[in-house]
Amino acid sequence: MKMMEKAVFLLVLALGIHTASATEYHVSVSGSDGNPGTTDRPLRTIGAAVELAMPGDTITVYAGVYREQVTPPRGGFAGRPITYRAAEGEKVIIKGSEEVKGWQRVKEDLWKVQLPYRFFGAYNPFTDKVWGDWYEGWIHTGEVYLDGKPLSEVGSLNAILDNVPALKRNNPCPENALPENHTWFAASDSGRTTVYARFGEADPNTQLVEVNVRRACFYPDKNFINYITVTGFEMCHAATQWAPPTAEQPGLIGTNWSKGWIIEHNIIHDAKCTGITLGKDRYTGDNMWSKDPPIDGSIHYNEVVHRVIAYGWNRDSIGSHIVRNNVIYNCGQAGICGSFGAAFSEISGNEIYDIYTYRPYIGAEIAGIKLHAGIDAVIRDNYLHNATLGVWLDWMSQGTRVTGNLFHGNTNVDLFMEVNHGPYIIDNNILLSTHAIQDWSQGGAYVHNLIGGTVAFLEQDRKTPFFAPHSTQWLGIADIPGGDDRYYNNVFTGSEATAQWAHSLYLPEGVPQLYGLSVYDKPVLPVIADGNVYLNGGAAAVGALETNTTRDDSVPPVLTFRPDGTVALEWVPPRVTGKRVTSTQLGLARVPQARFENPDGSDLVIDIDYFGNSRASAPIAGPFESFAGRVTTVWPKK
Repeated sequence: MKMMEKAVFLLVLALGIHTASATEYHVSVSGSDGNPGTTDRPLRTIGAAVELAMPGDTITVYAGVYREQVTPPRGGFAGRPITYRAAEGEKVIIKGSEEVKGWQRVKEDLWKVQLPYRFFGAYNPFTDKVWGDWYEGWIHTGEVYLDGKPLSEVGSLNAILDNVPALKRNNPCPENALPENHTWFAASDSGRTTVYARFGEADPNTQLVEVNVRRACFYPDKNFINYITVTGFEMCHAATQWAPPTAEQPGLIGTNWSKGWIIEHNIIHDAKCTGITLGKDRYTGDNMWSKDPPIDGSIHYNEVVHRVIAYGWNRDSIGSHIVRNNVIYNCGQAGICGSFGAAFSEISGNEIYDIYTYRPYIGAEIAGIKLHAGIDAVIRDNYLHNATLGVWLDWMSQGTRVTGNLFHGNTNVDLFMEVNHGPYIIDNNILLSTHAIQDWSQGGAYVHNLIGGTVAFLEQDRKTPFFAPHSTQWLGIADIPGGDDRYYNNVFTGSEATAQWAHSLYLPEGVPQLYGLSVYDKPVLPVIADGNVYLNGGAAAVGALETNTTRDDSVPPVLTFRPDGTVALEWVPPRVTGKRVTSTQLGLARVPQARFENPDGSDLVIDIDYFGNSRASAPIAGPFESFAGRVTTVWPKK
């Protein structure tokens, strides 16, 4: 046997043996990194376990607080992932912060502490400002927490000395948030960082005070670290940097340009910018527009598209992640974001809330879920509230489906579709914020939704790419004249017939937002609207192109928030039937000339409702084929 053949044979043999006897490594706060990681001799840090784990292995972590960044040096394979899990029934917290003592009172409720640079290790977030493409602001990636709650940063030493409150918050504030006069400021020089903070009546030397010191809680520093499962942890306090679509997109937990991760049953909160990232790499461009702003950002991003395709962006190498059943909150930019890397992925069963609440800045990537190039991605059965924007799908949403989600209390809009050519499908959702849909795209199908807020429509002259169906094969580039949408069997519950002029974050002044579909009365490309129902006696603005419209005097639905965290909908839906919606009925998205179909290319049939119940051949308009009683729990789904 030749030397090379022998080496390959031995490697395959070794992997086969390892698969047959996969190892479980144990980690405990009472362990030692000198131990082998057995149940009776556990390791102390997760970082020690990651150096040992091979494909097929499991790392089980027991109760306690682990202040470290988990940086996997390798991943697994399909069918043999490396699994990181919290021990069943135990509370395991990974923190990107460190506790700080030794505070000195300056005056009244103002304290300070001096921290040498070595306290932070290789990265000091109090010297690093948030920055990146389409971001405007001045804040640092650092943060100060009192008993787990973040203080608000102010912009100068004089501001904190004079007890100037933080700038007004952007969203409704969480009920248990600290008052706005709980602020901090940091100054760094001569190898030390001085942090000033106002703690109100609290004594920071007797209560828990923490500061960010790590960029992430769980994040590989290399690309193509594939097939990792992370389940059951609480992760918080990460100094995450801004994550625009032209940059690496770091997150509190992130995949860093890989394939096949499962992120499930975790509690993820207090990321300075983003909680979970499924985003792009650094190699193909890093904040291209900020480094060359005279060139339009669309041109920069189209260049990035070509580079990521050359770098291996395809179904075989990137994406196909599953992010499910997590609770994500208190993130400054987004709950989940991904540019290219979320393609072919599923985001399901997550509750995402309190996004972009405290921060004195603005940027174009702020949402509960923000995806670029979410090709064949499925966003299903999530609950998004107080997230500024609920779901923002930007550029190259093709084959994307948003189905069975609950939206409310999002101060900007529930769903923002920006410069996509389709086909994409929006079905069986409950959209009850003031503004429901902001459409800057074409090629969409809106089917069986309950739409309580306004609809806005705006054509675009930006040129964006489109692809061969269910792939990353570039076919061409085109602008967005607007239209080519389909609205079937939706229920509109808005109560005003006149225009509501723009006051949402990204909609230009003078663009009407209407309760109904009259915003599409003069589209460049045809719009089809059939079988829609209008409540409140038809007070919403019915589109001129609509057919088979029903006006109904039924009372609009009301959400009820129970003490146990469940959400109920009080309503008696009108039982108006329409046509079953299928691929044949929806036709082709005009620009890519692609069918509305399932990711495997099979025919699409909208034959289940919000709860997963089967629909009749003549289905009921709106998201519910079956609605049990007058008050029905809509979150969590049972």
